[in-house]
Amino acid sequence: QEQLVESGGGSVQAGGSLRLSCAASGLAFSSHNMAWFRQAPEKEREFVGSISYSGYTIYNEDSVKGRFSISRDNAKNTVYLQMNSLTPEDTAIYYCAVVLKRTAVLQYMSSYDYWGQGTQVTVSS
Repeated sequence: QEQLVESGGGSVQAGGSLRLSCAASGLAFSSHNMAWFRQAPEKEREFVGSISYSGYTIYNEDSVKGRFSISRDNAKNTVYLQMNSLTPEDTAIYYCAVVLKRTAVLQYMSSYDYWGQGTQVTVSS
């Protein structure tokens, strides 16, 4: 059974950092592209960034502006989201997701096959 479990969320002051983790099970993790999305209160879920099975990353630069980075450890079946210089606008529930089709458009929510339950990130000013 495919499962994604996020962790590492919490409350932090503006300017601080957090690292989110997403542990995968029940799938061939090293073969799949992974992504992070986020959803702020009363807003649509948005693409944060993705990492391919080979480690290539793309980001939503309008949102992260070079402050976030995604990495993966295939030996641990885990993908990470390092977030630096956090602002209150980064407050959201953060979700990881996996897409099974390699040709899928990674920025689209509808491309993804499985999602984690989300982890809350709250940034105070």
